[in-house]
Amino acid sequence: MLPLALGLLSGLTWGSADFVGGLMSKRMPTAIVMVVSQAAGLVFVAGLVLVLGEPRPEARFLAVGALGGLAGAIGLASLYKGLAVGRMSIVAPTAALSGVVPVLVGFAQGERPGPLQLAGMAVAGVGVLLAVRAPEPREAPPRVTSTTGIGYALLAALFLGLFVTSLDASGEASAAWASLMVRVVSVPLFLIAALATARDTRRLLPREVGILAGVGLLDNGANIMFAVASQEGLLSLVAVLGSLYPVSTVLLARWFLHERLEPLQIVGVTAAFSGVAMIAVG
Repeated sequence: MLPLALGLLSGLTWGSADFVGGLMSKRMPTAIVMVVSQAAGLVFVAGLVLVLGEPRPEARFLAVGALGGLAGAIGLASLYKGLAVGRMSIVAPTAALSGVVPVLVGFAQGERPGPLQLAGMAVAGVGVLLAVRAPEPREAPPRVTSTTGIGYALLAALFLGLFVTSLDASGEASAAWASLMVRVVSVPLFLIAALATARDTRRLLPREVGILAGVGLLDNGANIMFAVASQEGLLSLVAVLGSLYPVSTVLLARWFLHERLEPLQIVGVTAAFSGVAMIAVG
């Protein structure tokens, strides 16, 4: 039960980090949000490694973690680009298919969840797709069609799926080291992006730095929880629970921003958590 709880908590924590990070992205360039928050995450996981005193894993585990950092950076950049140029109601559900990748990897490794758990995976997956659908604007921007941004969304789904799969593989040696290697690679990439694209040169307020640091702690804490959960439980099940992160973001937007949920979104949220219950009971 503990692996399932950690998998669910990792998804909810990722979604919370995305929500706060999204709010901050409305005030400053996204690249700045990413580099400050993830730099704070890098400091956090580096300190955790020192406190735990875990020996450095073999080079192959470190390499997988580094590749995970590259995959995560590509996936996140693709997601933001897709949301910027396409319709959120199409791009977001497509990107949420990232959970399919680790599920398939788990099956390939011989994992065989029970019948009720398989049904729960399907119900939760459909629930996520429905929950993240946003209503179409009355007037779509010029040249924006139903397929605009779909390529970026598919790319995001693939690389974000590879990212969580790498957390599982690298976490076999150490969850903390796996998360550290992810940030060792991704932070410099985000820094380069910030230097190349940021136009806002004002100094960040101490409060803003604190909020962004909190985003980094949430994000990296979720990485560690997922890595631990995938080692203790079935990757195929933990991955479905971790992929609930968009549902968390949608609910937080409803509670704090008073955004109205469409009927299909309500059905989706209900289905997602019903699937979680089926997985836990099965």
